[in-house]
Amino acid sequence: MGALEARRWAGVVFASGPDRGIGLRVGFTDADGRHRDLDDWHWMVSRVGPHAPDGSYARMEFDLSVEPSQSSRPAASTLILEWSRRNDTMALLVTAKAPGRLMVIGDAPWGWRDRWQEETAADGLWRASVGGLEIAAAFSPETRPCRPPRPGCGELARCLAVEPGTTSRLAAVAAWGAGDPATRATGLLVDVDTWIDNARADWDRRRPRSPDDCGDLVESIADNLMWTGLLQPESGRLYTPAGRRWIFPRPRAASGAGPPELDDWTIFGWDTFFNALLLATVSGELAWSALLAGLDTRYPNGNVPNWRSRRGGTLDRSQPPVGSFAALRLYRTHPDRPALAAAYPGLLAWCDWWVADKDGRPRREGLTPGLLSWGSDTALVPPREQVPEWEVGASGHQRAAWESGQDDLPLWDDVEWDRERQVLAMSAVDLCSYRALDLTCLSRIARILGDGPTARRLDAMYRRLAETMNRTLWDEAAGLYLDELPCGRSQRVAASHFLPLTAGIPSPRRARRMVDVLRDPARFWGDWVLPTISRDDPAFADQQYWRGSIWPPMNYLVLQGLRRYGFDDLASDLAWKGARMFLADRRRTGFCRENFDARTGRGCGQRFQSWGPLFALGALELTPALRPRPPRPRRPDPR
Repeated sequence: MGALEARRWAGVVFASGPDRGIGLRVGFTDADGRHRDLDDWHWMVSRVGPHAPDGSYARMEFDLSVEPSQSSRPAASTLILEWSRRNDTMALLVTAKAPGRLMVIGDAPWGWRDRWQEETAADGLWRASVGGLEIAAAFSPETRPCRPPRPGCGELARCLAVEPGTTSRLAAVAAWGAGDPATRATGLLVDVDTWIDNARADWDRRRPRSPDDCGDLVESIADNLMWTGLLQPESGRLYTPAGRRWIFPRPRAASGAGPPELDDWTIFGWDTFFNALLLATVSGELAWSALLAGLDTRYPNGNVPNWRSRRGGTLDRSQPPVGSFAALRLYRTHPDRPALAAAYPGLLAWCDWWVADKDGRPRREGLTPGLLSWGSDTALVPPREQVPEWEVGASGHQRAAWESGQDDLPLWDDVEWDRERQVLAMSAVDLCSYRALDLTCLSRIARILGDGPTARRLDAMYRRLAETMNRTLWDEAAGLYLDELPCGRSQRVAASHFLPLTAGIPSPRRARRMVDVLRDPARFWGDWVLPTISRDDPAFADQQYWRGSIWPPMNYLVLQGLRRYGFDDLASDLAWKGARMFLADRRRTGFCRENFDARTGRGCGQRFQSWGPLFALGALELTPALRPRPPRPRRPDPR
């Protein structure tokens, strides 16, 4: 039970099994007759409140005065929704402070076939039979039956008038399980206020909190991630999308005529693995569920795709392979050997997919054998009717850029598409670094699980890759590893060029050279860090998406590299600059931003992005009581 369907920030889902369940949601019609429902609430959130992982308490606040749109800036909390689960009962309490009509709507999420039935209008009781489980809902006596917002779709509605200058409260109790659910729901209705007050106080006492002098780091992570968790209706598994609005339309072949419908779920490759690390601050169980849900998007050939939904996906391409990095870190904080063992085959298959034979070459081989480049398997691109509108006719170059996760990074502007090999014509520092990190983390997982032969195989692959990167990509004059192009090394530099630190590739001397570049305020350092492209690059002024903006995953990964090499002061500075920027924007706007302007620190992009709190996690991990330091490089300095 929970707010488990993407569009119901203001509502709950009761799921009893695969594709079976029922829903309640909140709607509001203002004094001018404008109705707010479903997707509207996304643009009206004024504060993402606490959310206990066991469902014992959840709170969300909205501003009824704003027009729901991309430009809305909610400020006041004039509608507050709270709910609490106790075993086989649930209380919902909605407080409204604006004139209009407040309603609770009974519906069927994802088009489920179960429906509410109203006993009599006077009783104010709804019943439903969901997979043999009886559930009943009772409503505060002040409510009245009213016309649902979508006539003819099997919905029911109960309404409460909110007069000008007053505060009104609509309460509902749902019950299921043993006994007569209707009797229990009705009997508990009179104590809803006390129930919610006690649940709020209880979660406030026991919720994870930030260490002293750390602000609200933990709260900013836990609240945002708990409200991002959604349900895969066909399996009952919980997962975390890139954000509640990041559910792609159904393929046109599946949705038929009429306006496009949303698919049931959408999982993005690297987003879900970072989300697992964020969820670990509040619930190891949910963190492992998110990680395994990400791995379960894997295709039979081993590819964990760029994105996958119930009816669509990207068989042609993947995303940065950070799954084993996340799994190893999650195991250190929430040791769960069965979960790690469940993840291991998928992680190994994904690792092998990158270099599997394709027309006589490793799938993503770069210009130099042993190195890698981003690509897209053209023959596996789905037909037009099975991809979102914006992917129709996309070039191989664009699909490869999407695989990188840095969709429009200026580095890709200079790279040709190799039509024959179906990769960008380069050896990419970032993908080689991700690959090296994947190999070393997966090797450690193999040892934990007692698979010594595989660990030794992965170690040998890591050593060969590290040696080739050091020989081919290191540029002594630049003090960095640079992308290899057919004409030589590219001179354009991105934040992702510091990822060799994270993978343990450079010698200590070379690492110091790299840090000198990082510290240069004309290139990367400053009040707002790290920009995705060097500040002296012509594209820096764009500050559009990956063209200069500051992104949470890149900051977080580079931070790991600095810690790995013992640059503790610089790591702390990077972590706290990012955390303060993120928290200041959150306190000012209530949002959890997708990225930030590297000139002003202003939040940009999507307003509720699941991996935004990586800025806070990076700072939180520096506190002494938390995670152990990443291992330092053991290889001696060869120079």
